[in-house]
Amino acid sequence: MATPSALDTLIELATQQTDEAAKRLGRAIRNSEDAEKKLQLLLQYRDDYMARFQTTLQAGLSASSYRNFQHFIDKLDEAIKGQQRVIQDAQGRVTRERGAWQDSERKRISYDTLATRAEKVRQLKESRRDQKQTDEFAARALFNKR
Repeated sequence: MATPSALDTLIELATQQTDEAAKRLGRAIRNSEDAEKKLQLLLQYRDDYMARFQTTLQAGLSASSYRNFQHFIDKLDEAIKGQQRVIQDAQGRVTRERGAWQDSERKRISYDTLATRAEKVRQLKESRRDQKQTDEFAARALFNKR
């Protein structure tokens, strides 16, 4: 088993790695949420634009205006598809970062468990040593009484 100071060092390093992994996970989640918000804005804008298009269409629309509306809607649809790909990438990063954080946390917990076991072994040895000293002291006291 590693020495207590080596375990302490491993625990400290694992804790730092876990903290860094948690920060990366937090950033990935924020980026994913931001991408989702942008998609919602694009979808809302497309809906608003389509409503405006319907209103304008009922009032009468020239062929060139119709093409312009249609062209802009096509561009919005491309932007929406692109944003959906951004979201998929962001969610993939969240999944990877969550896995990295979980791995780091598992490692840190393993080291903590080793340290706890080492401490229990140390305490048991100390308890046995103290008991042995107490027994020897009692035996000497008994021997000296006789």
